[in-house]
Amino acid sequence: MPSFKPAYLIHGDDHGRIAERRARLRGLAEEASGAQGVEVFEGERATPAEVAASLSLMTFALGRRFLIVDGVERWKDKGLEPLQAALAGLDPDTTVAFFAREDNRAKAPQGLHDAVQSTGGDVSAEDSVKPWELPKWVVGQAAKLGLELAPDAARALIQQVGDRQQRLLRELEKLALGAPPEGRVEIGDVDALTARSSERRVWSLADAVLGGDEATAVRTYVELRSQGERLPGLIYWMAQRLRVAHEAACALDHGRPAAQIKRQLRMPSRAADRLIADARRRGTDKLRLDLEEVADLELASRGGGPGAASEDTAGLRSIQRMAG
Repeated sequence: MPSFKPAYLIHGDDHGRIAERRARLRGLAEEASGAQGVEVFEGERATPAEVAASLSLMTFALGRRFLIVDGVERWKDKGLEPLQAALAGLDPDTTVAFFAREDNRAKAPQGLHDAVQSTGGDVSAEDSVKPWELPKWVVGQAAKLGLELAPDAARALIQQVGDRQQRLLRELEKLALGAPPEGRVEIGDVDALTARSSERRVWSLADAVLGGDEATAVRTYVELRSQGERLPGLIYWMAQRLRVAHEAACALDHGRPAAQIKRQLRMPSRAADRLIADARRRGTDKLRLDLEEVADLELASRGGGPGAASEDTAGLRSIQRMAG
C-alpha cells in the first residue's frame, strides 16, 4: 500500500494533467479506504470553512480518511484562517488534497501553499510547457522511458499528434512498446507508430452523443480527456454537430426532402445519412434541449453558476443526459 502525506496541493495551468492526478489519487484512496473513506468537495461545498468544519468532525470510518477539494484556484487568502488552524492540528490518519486549475486570473492563494507545506505535505506545480520548449521536453520525457528521440523526431511527433502534453506522453508510451531494441526513435518510427486520431475521436464523441449511444460517448469522453483534450474544444465540436442536426430536423419538419438536405451537408455520404436519421429520430425539441445543455456545460466549464461541479463531473453529467 502506498504511503500518503498529510496534505497535497496540485496546481497549475495544465488542466489535463491535474485531472489525471486527481483521478489517480482518488483511485488510490478508494483502494486504501473504500469509497466511504473518501469525501469530495466541489462546487459550493468547496470552501475553506466547509473543509475546515469537516476536518474538525470526528469520524468512525476505519482506515485512512481522504478529503479531495476542487476549485481552490477561486479561494483568497482572506478567509483561510479556519482551514489553516484545522491543518495545523490535522489528524495523522487524514489526508487532504487540494486541486487548483489555474489561469492568468485565478491562482491558489499563497496562504494555502504555506499551510500545506507546514503540515509536511507536498505542493506540486503542473504547468504547461511553452511551445518553443516542447521539443526539448518531449526528448526528456522519452529518455525517462528509455528512448533516444532525435530532435527532428520530437518535432515530427508534436506535428503529428498536437501539443497536448498528456497525449504526447501516451504516444511516447506507444513508441516505447514498438521501438527498436536499442531505443533509438527516428522520424519513420513516429510516422509508423503514432496516429492522427484525435480529430476522428472528437467527431466520434459528437456522433455518439447525437446517436444516443451513452456508453460510447462516456468512454470516448474519458479517453479524450485522459490524453489531454481540453473541455472547451470538445464542447465546440459537440455544439457544432448538434446545431447542424437541429437545422436538419427543422428542415425535415418543414417538408424538405432528405436528399436536398443531404446535398447541403459538407460530410461524406454515409455520415450525412446517419446525421439526418439521428436528427429525425431526436426531433427539434430534444435537439433544442441538447443545445441548451451544451450552453450550460460551457458555463459550468468556466466556473459559472451556483454550485458548479468540476468540469469533468459537469462534462460527464451533460453527456449522460444528452446521450441517455
